[in-house]
Amino acid sequence: MSTFNGFPAGTTRLTAIPNPFFSELLPSIDHLAELKMILYSFWYLARSEGDFPYLSRDELAKDSLLLDALSGPLKGLEALDDALERCVARGSLIMATLEMGGDREGFYFLNGPNGRAAVEAIEAGKWRPSGESEAPLELRLERPNIFNLYEKNIGPLTPMIADRLRDAEQTYPEDWIVDAIQIAVDNNVRKWRYVEAILQDRMETGKHEREDRGDTERARRRFQQGQFADFWDS
Repeated sequence: MSTFNGFPAGTTRLTAIPNPFFSELLPSIDHLAELKMILYSFWYLARSEGDFPYLSRDELAKDSLLLDALSGPLKGLEALDDALERCVARGSLIMATLEMGGDREGFYFLNGPNGRAAVEAIEAGKWRPSGESEAPLELRLERPNIFNLYEKNIGPLTPMIADRLRDAEQTYPEDWIVDAIQIAVDNNVRKWRYVEAILQDRMETGKHEREDRGDTERARRRFQQGQFADFWDS
């Protein structure tokens, strides 16, 4: 048996795992390769870009460390396919199959709201080849309208707020605004001035809050301090 030398000193990246994994999914998993596959999926998808991250069966097949980890009575690609099938049957992953370059290729998504929306979009034909071998699938989904997003998550849309939203659209990328609103929701500070402060901070520092958002408590501590402190109720 190989011995683990321990985690390195200093800051290391963390992988967020939803709590229902431990309370509902883990007690039901009775196959080691399936457990390894879903844990690998959490790690892989957390490091993927885009709103609808996925695992490609063809890309997974190139990961020799993953194939070695999954190997038992079954080896190599057989072990990979068996582990993926078990995750899909359990419901932790969901799958869509597409014809790419004359071949059928499987794409796997975490069984959450975004994953289910992605599979529905693929089945409705709202996809196209991206032209990139490492990320071959591009989904054509409409991003949420910023005004609707504000009303659903922050509050009523007044004429003054509408003007400020239009100014923000001209100043910041749309995905920054979406991220900032989500941070405000996560921290339960539903004020447009707070969203603006997050956007200004990102513009000035270049800091992306993706990792903080993976840890709500760490994000809360960060935004309760410094220039954001005045937005919190005492």
